[in-house]
Amino acid sequence: MIRTIAINQNYELIKDVEVSKLVKGEFRWYWIDFQEPSEEETDMLREPLDFHPLAIEDCIHTLQRPKLDYYDDYAFFVTQSLNPQTITREEVDFFLSKHYIITFHHRPCSEIDEVWNRFSLGKAVKKWDPSHVLYNVLDKMVDNYFPLVYQIEDTLNEIDENSKGRSMEALLEDLFDARHDLLSLRHTITPMRDLLYRIINSQRLTSIQGRIAYFSDIYDHLLKLSEMIEANRELTTDIRDSYISINSHQTNHVMKVLTVITTIFMPITFIAGLYGMNFHYMPELTLKYGYFGALFLMALISLGMYLWFKKKGWFR
Repeated sequence: MIRTIAINQNYELIKDVEVSKLVKGEFRWYWIDFQEPSEEETDMLREPLDFHPLAIEDCIHTLQRPKLDYYDDYAFFVTQSLNPQTITREEVDFFLSKHYIITFHHRPCSEIDEVWNRFSLGKAVKKWDPSHVLYNVLDKMVDNYFPLVYQIEDTLNEIDENSKGRSMEALLEDLFDARHDLLSLRHTITPMRDLLYRIINSQRLTSIQGRIAYFSDIYDHLLKLSEMIEANRELTTDIRDSYISINSHQTNHVMKVLTVITTIFMPITFIAGLYGMNFHYMPELTLKYGYFGALFLMALISLGMYLWFKKKGWFR
């Protein structure tokens, strides 16, 4: 689907103008949005828009790394939005010039829809231009990163507190899922941060020179997001190491208890095995109270070893 908006010389907003008329017409500027375009609609990037084949190739082959390329009279941007349900990356491409902005995306983009609807109202048309559209869309994209990071932070706090008393296996499973989501976010946010750095330091993007402060604000948000992601990744590492240490401590404690029990029963087993032999001439077997004496000796040895282990601090 292709939708268009154009601003004529009288600052009047005109919708649904044919692409060929936009290219040949005398408009102040226009916006063309390629949303889930068909192959035939994609071919319009070649004719009549006449964009560079490499830029068109980047549009067709999705999930390119966010980047900025310069061509004769326009700049080409590759950006990435995030699906809030699946935390998957979705590519959004921009062609930016003083006289137009072209957006291209294979899946619906809520950020573009929101800016499009605001612009379509026709209010304060004079303050809008291609760079203002680019700023608004990028600002919405970055703002939508924050809820995902906050959601992961809440998950990590629940794992750390474990107020529901869940098992360690379930907690570690959720922890590794959160760590995977943080990695996905970092693969999007870090390249986007580098892209904004290039934008605000570029001398060739003359159309945005008057809005450097606005793009710098987006860059600051991306810096904050990067720091939050790194801090949360460190937190996942600390929680993981803590749970592994606790598990190792519990294992060592169980092994120590079992070792104490085994050690206590070793002399008892020796005595029982000694008098369980089938030799005919064993003096103690003829004693009247030999059975009770053997039990008393076993109990005395066990009690003595227990008291000795307790004195050594093995039961602390």
